[in-house]
Amino acid sequence: MPTNPTWTRDTIWWHVYPLGFTGAAVRPANDSERALTPRLRHIESWLDYLIELGCNGLALGPIFQSRTHGYDTTDYFTIDPRLGSLSDFDSLVATCHAKGIRIMLDGVFNHVASGHFPELVLADHVFEGHESLQTLDHSRPETAEMVRDVMKFWLDRGIDAWRLDAAYAVPAEFWDSVIPEVQRDFPESWFIGEVIHGEYPAFASHIGSITQYELWKATFSSLNDANFYELDWCLQRHQQLLSNFIPYTFIGNHDVTRIASQVGAPKAALALTLLMTVPGIPAIYYGDEQGFTGVKEEREGGDDAIRPMFPSSPFPPNPMFELHQRLIAFRRRHAWLVDAHVETLHLDNEHYRFRAHSGEAWVEVELWLTGQPRAVISAHDEVEIHVQLT
Repeated sequence: MPTNPTWTRDTIWWHVYPLGFTGAAVRPANDSERALTPRLRHIESWLDYLIELGCNGLALGPIFQSRTHGYDTTDYFTIDPRLGSLSDFDSLVATCHAKGIRIMLDGVFNHVASGHFPELVLADHVFEGHESLQTLDHSRPETAEMVRDVMKFWLDRGIDAWRLDAAYAVPAEFWDSVIPEVQRDFPESWFIGEVIHGEYPAFASHIGSITQYELWKATFSSLNDANFYELDWCLQRHQQLLSNFIPYTFIGNHDVTRIASQVGAPKAALALTLLMTVPGIPAIYYGDEQGFTGVKEEREGGDDAIRPMFPSSPFPPNPMFELHQRLIAFRRRHAWLVDAHVETLHLDNEHYRFRAHSGEAWVEVELWLTGQPRAVISAHDEVEIHVQLT
């Protein structure tokens, strides 16, 4: 099984979709919208904000040259000109390193833009019905060689981790032919696979870690439906996963409706409470810390609302951002939560209490959905934190 380096245990990621964040044209209509523009510098200007939030990892969506949204790659070794040049990327890496920030890139190695890499794609095999995407032939040694080369190229330029897009669709033996060799050359590298459903431990045994979609779904639906039984069941399964690997946890990303739109701001505060107190390696999707809303729709452009541009200047203070700061700081003070043991203390539909502990250290979390949604976090070594947003 690929190793999970120790630095991952105290990393909290800030996840950014670069094309949207920087205001690039996601569906370019002409050459001017594809022109070389140093937009990665816009991300660089927000790194102090990342640190102020309390994070120490920058998880980037696709940055390689692509036809439209970044998941239709045309060149794995070139920064998309809409985002800038290789020197712009190197500047971002250098600044991250200087500030103690880890960097993760999005590796789209299941499919490519149709018409590209003709010697490596499966003829007439499109990805999940998208005619613009062709699936790579993962049975070919040349495909594994290319992916290894890509991973090593960017790791050599200073990145720390890879998110493997649509990892669930790639044969497991392909990852076995890629990741161990890459980790031999870069032993501190980390890999997480996008796995929406399926047998998580099996996927993780070939990759290292996976995206914890089960917990994401149980979090928002238990809050929406006033059914903490679903959350409790999922946390029991989550506990079982920890014996094999530590999952990547989240309450928002570039592919799903914003948590504030799913459950409303008061319950989004409870979702954040859970994210920062249950085991896992947590990630904040950019804008969630500001209470952004946005609904994903199944149509062309249906992701635009959840992949917005960030402004050129900082946001004014607001309660959601300040709550993120408080709870991320709490998580940092109790970094042992990353693989803590969780046990249920009280459970009914609208009232849930659990304890996370490791050795003599413990944290208790109590959540209520009756009346105004609220939570209380208690710990062995500090005063209670009360969570309530109106």
